[in-house]
Amino acid sequence: MRGGFRAVVASGIGESRIVLRNVSWETFEALLAETDRAGTRFTYDEGVLEIMSPSMTHERMKKLLARMIETMTLELQIPIASAGNSTLKNQLKQKGVEPDECYYVANEPRVRGKIEIDLDDDPMPDLAIEIDISSSSLDQLRIYAALGIPEVWLCDGETIRVYQLGAEERYLQVDRSPSFPFLPVDRLQGFLDRVHTADETSWIRSFQAWVKSELMP
Repeated sequence: MRGGFRAVVASGIGESRIVLRNVSWETFEALLAETDRAGTRFTYDEGVLEIMSPSMTHERMKKLLARMIETMTLELQIPIASAGNSTLKNQLKQKGVEPDECYYVANEPRVRGKIEIDLDDDPMPDLAIEIDISSSSLDQLRIYAALGIPEVWLCDGETIRVYQLGAEERYLQVDRSPSFPFLPVDRLQGFLDRVHTADETSWIRSFQAWVKSELMP
């Protein structure tokens, strides 16, 4: 630990965030290993550690987006590997983040059959979902870019934006998913908007029907 912790506490929309400064990488690793973190997310960026407790809205949104991806890939028989909210980190770059969900798509063959994935040897996931309702104090996209995540879906609870990693570790907002280039972002948004008008089972079945009628060859 470098010079002791300095903490800032913020909250909003049912979420709370604690920001600790002057946190060493070794302390970050120890907290990951030793802390009972059920229901929390850790983000680390060059000595700054944010600990976030997600709201019900946060958890619902991540689940809805995950169901869409998993329903679509099942119907279209696209191989994926789910990595949930695994900690993605790089000591050399002093960055770590826990996405709400993440998936291997293009790199699925490289992790196929593995229960334990070692990011020192295995690739990073191809796609990360980040729900940011109460606004993180850290630049989440900057962290994902430094870690080399090719695609990020960022959702503020209402609007979804899809980003593709480009040159110089910068993301560009795109109108189609790079992992699923047949999938327009505006259609994702349209289905996300409909979740307020139907029960979840009927909602995902309507998405499933759309996939079958519009996306299947």
